Amino acid sequence: MIENFYKNRIIKFPKITLFVLFCIVTFLAFYIPRLSVDASAETLLLENDKDLIYTREINSRYDAPDFLVITYTPDAPLLSEKSLKNLKSLKKDLQSLNFVDNVVSILDVPLFKSPSKPLKELIQNIPTLESNSTDRNLAKAEFLSNPIYKNNLVGKDFITTAVVVNLKEDKRYKTLLDKKNATKKASDIKAFKDYREIQRAREHLNLQEIRDVMQKHSYDAQLFLGGVDMIADDMITYVKSDIKTYGSIVLVILLLMLYIVFRELKWVVIPIVISTASIVASTGLFGLLGFEVTVVSSNFISLQLIVTISIIIHLMVRYRELFITRNELSQEELILQTVTSILKPSFFAIITTIAGFSSLVFSGILPVIMLGWMMSLAITVSLIVIFLSFPAMLVLMKKSDKKVYFKTRVSLTALCSHLVEKHKKSVVFFSMLIFGISILYTFDIRVENSFINYFKKSTEIYKGMEVIDRSLGGTTPLDVIIDFPKPKDTPKKTVKKNATEDEFDEFEDEYNAIKNQNQYWFSADKMDVVRKVHSYLESIPEIGKVLSLGSVLELGRSLNDNKDLDDFALAMLYNELPQRFRKIVLSPYVNIKANQVRFSMRIVDSNPKLKRDRLLKKIKYDLVHKLGLKKENVHLSNLMVLYNNMLQSLFNSQIKTLGLMLVLLGIVFFILFRSWKVMLIAMIVNVIPISLIFGVMGYLDIPLDMMSITIASIAIGIAVDDTIHYLHRYKKEYAKDHDYVQAMKRSHQSVGYAMYYTSITIMIGFLVLVLSEFTPTIYFGLLTVLAMFSALVTDLLLLPALLLLVKPYKK
Repeated sequence: MIENFYKNRIIKFPKITLFVLFCIVTFLAFYIPRLSVDASAETLLLENDKDLIYTREINSRYDAPDFLVITYTPDAPLLSEKSLKNLKSLKKDLQSLNFVDNVVSILDVPLFKSPSKPLKELIQNIPTLESNSTDRNLAKAEFLSNPIYKNNLVGKDFITTAVVVNLKEDKRYKTLLDKKNATKKASDIKAFKDYREIQRAREHLNLQEIRDVMQKHSYDAQLFLGGVDMIADDMITYVKSDIKTYGSIVLVILLLMLYIVFRELKWVVIPIVISTASIVASTGLFGLLGFEVTVVSSNFISLQLIVTISIIIHLMVRYRELFITRNELSQEELILQTVTSILKPSFFAIITTIAGFSSLVFSGILPVIMLGWMMSLAITVSLIVIFLSFPAMLVLMKKSDKKVYFKTRVSLTALCSHLVEKHKKSVVFFSMLIFGISILYTFDIRVENSFINYFKKSTEIYKGMEVIDRSLGGTTPLDVIIDFPKPKDTPKKTVKKNATEDEFDEFEDEYNAIKNQNQYWFSADKMDVVRKVHSYLESIPEIGKVLSLGSVLELGRSLNDNKDLDDFALAMLYNELPQRFRKIVLSPYVNIKANQVRFSMRIVDSNPKLKRDRLLKKIKYDLVHKLGLKKENVHLSNLMVLYNNMLQSLFNSQIKTLGLMLVLLGIVFFILFRSWKVMLIAMIVNVIPISLIFGVMGYLDIPLDMMSITIASIAIGIAVDDTIHYLHRYKKEYAKDHDYVQAMKRSHQSVGYAMYYTSITIMIGFLVLVLSEFTPTIYFGLLTVLAMFSALVTDLLLLPALLLLVKPYKK
């Protein structure tokens, strides 16, 4: 039936076939613009994560806006007239941007000791750096000693300061997000996505406006931009840029490699046209279906290109082989035999690869699920396009009048078959040895997600994050929330009054007259808890900066002759502090209505010893078991927790989907080869490249993260294809004379060349990715090359060695 279909349809009417394909691909191409790249924080979070819901609740309760941080390092001393004048100008320009809510810098924050005053007097008129009465020497000393400002607003060396740009809340975005999450309706999801596209484009422009302002003020200062929005925007920019730049370069290199190997223009034109058509069709299909490319699925084009090129090269090599051995056949007969002999192994290779990627659908993580669907569809599209267009294109071309023999040019496959024939046991032994060593190093793989290491040191975002990490208290936000017992459970507070206390007693009666229940909230036992937790968190080296009510208590102590502020003084501070200052030093850290306090921290992302999951578990364990807090009253939130949850889920899903993938592969292998022995041989050959990649990642300390999580799927996709083609051909060759060694030699001299050329062509093409500025792209290129190489070696050495030793076929 298949033969008749090709004979009476595709080969007989090639122009009609190509025209129909052209129309379909063109139609799908119109939907490519609908395919969006989404590297936002939302795509990196688990939608059903209870910590995400809690983090949103806390951010709303403490009015934590989205913000960006500009590091400002002037050429002149930080508090010089010149520097302050330029800083003021920078702030004014930033404040004028319509998407900026407010800007906080050293110019705006309250100064409590410049000069020192009684607290009651101070609260009535708190100076800032711009106040006439401010002594700059005292201000410098305060910036370097104030627990809220040091290593946060200014660096330890007092050379660099932070300018915090708080962004206006996008209420429509939040409304649409809440509605989408609540209803899950298609219309609400579409409305959210449509608006998000607008918002994302606007955010990109906003960042560009801020960069323009920074550029304007960079003539006498060094400025870097940092912040979560900046990371997300830069990741999108790099992913898009790499797809365009390196996708094009890889394509050009593939062109050159194809010409060098096959030395005929048609063997360059055909694979490039088919690969391009396949990628355009699948990309358009994703746009039509409303799919989104995330950081997890951003390499789908490369994966599809690998699989597509591999099948086409198998077809080309088979055609040339038939052309040499059956030169008497017509062009139509050569094409017919080529397609029908390769279709079956290609079909099963594709089915096996799809089965492998389909296992990702069961991961339970949306970006990974989408990668599974995208790759399954993309490979299906490639299979259809290849087996319709290849014979149709080739039949329109004249039969070549020259013969090119692979073996006269390359002897690697012959060397491999000789090595296997003479040293098959050694091949198996060394393969098992490599497998064992790889497994050992696999246990060293870290599950980490270091944003700063995604970028090269020469990039602006790396420099900015490094300055923030080194001088301004770290980058990745983490919150610890402590709930206090409910008021009815709180022991009745007996207000202590110390007659010897300082000037606070003077206004105590006056303050008590104000019937404000807040005064009873700042009890000594609560403040003891705050101090202990704050002190404990500050002792952790991975944490760059801790801000909390504990910072205020420390500040108050320094203002009160090194005596702790009592509850009346704290309540007075809470109530009387001007709103604009309270939003900076108090409101972010205490919520009396919720009866809780918040410890806001930033983690030093560039710390090479940072183990995020271990750190989070340690903090929670110590707060409960060492500081004596009740487990239900301790909560961790913010991006550090959410990204770690995603990473741990990715790791667990990797284990789960990898196991499912191997089961599916085993089933497909058994159905295809109808032999337990062959199935086991094929499984062993495909497991080794995966273990080698994980072993190398463990040895080189390459973390398993959101960007490298797909590498196992890549290895499977590459290795399976070659294994099926080789076994299919080997079985045919063995049937000729039932000689295992001769069958191996003939297989190496035929399908072995296709495997060799496919691997070499793609390896050289993907090596160019090491030039990228985006580290995940570099890792992807190197690991893909390693996957191609290891798959080639195992398929040309270990696979035939096992066949010769096990002898699975009957005579």
